[in-house]
Amino acid sequence: MNFYIKNMVCPRCVAAVDTIFKEIGHPALQVKLGEVIIEKDLNDADQELLKSKLNAQGFELLDDNKKQQIEKIKSIIIEHIHHLDDAKFHFSEIISFQLNKEYSQLSKLFSTTEGITIEQFIILQKVEKVKELLVYDQLNLSEIAFKMGYSSVAHLSSQFKKTIGLTPSQFKAQGIELRKGIDSI
Repeated sequence: MNFYIKNMVCPRCVAAVDTIFKEIGHPALQVKLGEVIIEKDLNDADQELLKSKLNAQGFELLDDNKKQQIEKIKSIIIEHIHHLDDAKFHFSEIISFQLNKEYSQLSKLFSTTEGITIEQFIILQKVEKVKELLVYDQLNLSEIAFKMGYSSVAHLSSQFKKTIGLTPSQFKAQGIELRKGIDSI
């Protein structure tokens, strides 16, 4: 049985959700961002216990098909931007392939439900990753632009300023307090 869970955005989230399933006596066969697979169905009492434990940790069990698709889209984007080394992807192709649906259909669902386009969500995620890389101060702006799949430093800087109202240099001078959690985007 598959469960779709909102706000799973990092490896620590995966570990926390895996622990919750073990605690309720239903160890997972597989846990990945936004999805858990277990061997058998949960009874009503275990389902309520699961919801309660997930909510206590800031997660949400998704039982609506549209919400599940939205969470899958978000998980794909977050995984590629925040957890893989190279952010140069054609997200429309990846999302369409992994969900086995036309991108235009998924894009319309996402926009209607979330109030922003998939492309805008991708930009917000990229900007958060750029903020993280700027705070860590291990790469220069040119290296960050390349790593994040921008065509140039100017393009990155323009998108960054348009999104948060500061240039990357201004952000770096102000520091970490301007960062957001991935799950709050």
